[in-house]
Amino acid sequence: MNEIFKTIYFSVAMCIVIVIILICAGLMVEAQQQTSVLSASSQVTSDSTSRYRVGPGDVLDIRMFKHPELSRDGVRVDGSGMIRMPLIEGEIPAACKTEGELAKEIASRYLKFYRNPQVDVFVKEYHSREVAVIGAINDQGRYQMQRRITLLELLTYAKGPSDKAGQTVNIVRGPQSTLCETNGEPADEATGFISLRLNDTLRGDAKANPYIHPGDIVTVPEADQVYVVGNVYHPQALPMKDPISVSRAVAMAGGPVQDAKTDHVRIIRQQLGTNTKQEIVVNLGAISKKQAEDVALMPNDIVEVPTSTGKSLIRSLLGAVAPAAAQLPVRIIP
Repeated sequence: MNEIFKTIYFSVAMCIVIVIILICAGLMVEAQQQTSVLSASSQVTSDSTSRYRVGPGDVLDIRMFKHPELSRDGVRVDGSGMIRMPLIEGEIPAACKTEGELAKEIASRYLKFYRNPQVDVFVKEYHSREVAVIGAINDQGRYQMQRRITLLELLTYAKGPSDKAGQTVNIVRGPQSTLCETNGEPADEATGFISLRLNDTLRGDAKANPYIHPGDIVTVPEADQVYVVGNVYHPQALPMKDPISVSRAVAMAGGPVQDAKTDHVRIIRQQLGTNTKQEIVVNLGAISKKQAEDVALMPNDIVEVPTSTGKSLIRSLLGAVAPAAAQLPVRIIP
């Protein structure tokens, strides 16, 4: 009898274990299915937000399978986001829809005339998502966006900032259209005038790399400049992308020429909003020996490196005498 009870007990225990295993396996499969559904849903959502959505001004090609007489080329979406098609009474809302969504909408309107109509829609010309890039940029112009792009992507397409670019990049953003809440895209709270550090944007910093909206005007202002003139190898205007000291400015202009008077370099600075000019004299030799302060330049400063008076006189004499001497006949002394 004990053997029978043991056998029954063992069998029941095995059944319970098997049931528990099956339940656990079922839960794992269900969890995996839910994960797959969530992943697929996320992918669909991502695809739907990244796809181009038709907007006012776009030009469409619309194809009707088996009914070519109803196909249309060059259908322009009007300012209110509507289009018209043959046989269909009234207008069809096109704005804010993807090509596939609009094709389904048009097909549904033809169900009253045809059984299972098949429609394809293609965007022929993009006009609703135009942005402009101006200023210190290598390829200024207007750009048509066929998908959502970031500020950094736009600057890349515009071949990046030029050598004259300053430290900022600005976005002038008008009021967003209420037609379909920025063409189906998530609204961006920042509107009006947005100013960002250019270096942060070029590094891809998320806070300085917003998505661009249709109608945005992106400007890259030129840097403030200082001017180095006089006896340097390359007199020029220097963009102030970073703070510049007087010694650095002279070095960027190629350095002083041989007969320059480096102990009396002048900085001419005009006071903002006035005609008053201030003159600051510095000694480059003393600065190089750290015996004097290396003055930081301000926008529009003029740095003048004068000529040493004595050496200038010798150069003037040589300039006058040498051409005359060259005209004399040559004599041979035996």
